[in-house]
Amino acid sequence: MNEMTMRHAIERKREGETLEPGVWEAVIASYMDGETDDAQMSALLMACVWRGLVVDEAAALTGAMVASGATLSYPDDVFVVDKHSSGGVSDIVSLVAVPLVASCGVPVAKLSGRSLGHTGGTVDKLETIAGFNVMLTMEEFVRQVETVGCAIAAQTDAFAPADRRLYKLRDRTGTVPSTGLIAASIVSKKVAAGAKAFVFDVKCGTAAFMRDARAATELGQALVDISARFGRRAHAVVTDMNEPLGRSIGTGIEVVEAREMLRGASVDARAREGCLRIAGEMLEVAGVSDPQNVAAAALDSGRAYEKFVAMIGAQGGDVRAMEAMAPSVREIVVTATADGYVAAIDAVALGNIARELSDRDATAGIRVDVRTGQRVSSGTPLVRAYGEGAPLDRIARAFSIGESEPAPRALVYAII
Repeated sequence: MNEMTMRHAIERKREGETLEPGVWEAVIASYMDGETDDAQMSALLMACVWRGLVVDEAAALTGAMVASGATLSYPDDVFVVDKHSSGGVSDIVSLVAVPLVASCGVPVAKLSGRSLGHTGGTVDKLETIAGFNVMLTMEEFVRQVETVGCAIAAQTDAFAPADRRLYKLRDRTGTVPSTGLIAASIVSKKVAAGAKAFVFDVKCGTAAFMRDARAATELGQALVDISARFGRRAHAVVTDMNEPLGRSIGTGIEVVEAREMLRGASVDARAREGCLRIAGEMLEVAGVSDPQNVAAAALDSGRAYEKFVAMIGAQGGDVRAMEAMAPSVREIVVTATADGYVAAIDAVALGNIARELSDRDATAGIRVDVRTGQRVSSGTPLVRAYGEGAPLDRIARAFSIGESEPAPRALVYAII
């Protein structure tokens, strides 16, 4: 694609026209070859943010990014599923749902990213387990999914390299917030990784990229529609992220919370609900009957924990070390200074603080003792902080105590 042809594509998109699939294929090929520079690509991306992308365009862009790199595939008789979360605080769902679904006989192939901003990355959490290897080759990844039933590994640069280049450019040029561009970015990596069905956990709220339910539902619908263009079954679940999903925030202590849930220990009801909902949707897209009850039975029976242990061992992790994991530094309790109701919890602030703490000590972090809407008295524990130099004043400011009980908020807003 020469400069004049690219300029024409930019002008058409600027005027709100729909670009044909062949144009998107040529744009991506030209950009990867170096024929189109960052300036022109930035102009096209800004036009996409301004004018939006129809599903046909987003699907064409997705296909072009998939074609820019390697792809994985599984035998026709192996129905592999995958999940994606748009990011959140204390999001332990992958740690629980992946082995849970695998324990029900549905293979799960999960490529995960690292921490970004206030959100924790699943591979960062797993790397706190002594010996655990997230850097699997493609051959090792496929073999483990086929033999163990599940694997969680770091995303490799081999998949959708055009997406990686475009995302860096979008981040530099303020062109990230586009539903079509976001959906194409997510689905391209999922399609390249070879799973036959996806579940997308689209977070919504003050600690999520999508702040309101309407925008999150729009993104969820785009993810499902684009996946269908590639012959993939997909469900999207819009879930609340106005407070931490689980109780623990930090790389290692989130593994501890997930471990305890998988063991069947007493755990936070909201976190359990979130993990079971996503696991149930993963089973449903794989064709399992009565998926929610099947997921709950596998969790309560201990089968999910057995699969978690098998996955850790297969990836070189020290199972005994995992089972002994606990916060390694002293506990400091932050308490309420007034009577009332917990009106709000600033999950972004807590996520950032926990990341600072766990960057210095993998088993440091924060454990939240209260939920939004809970009645507290002066002196009631709000948080237990683990880590040297925990900023207690900042932690306390993350909690708002009011006189009136706030309206209850559902965990799941929509399922698409």
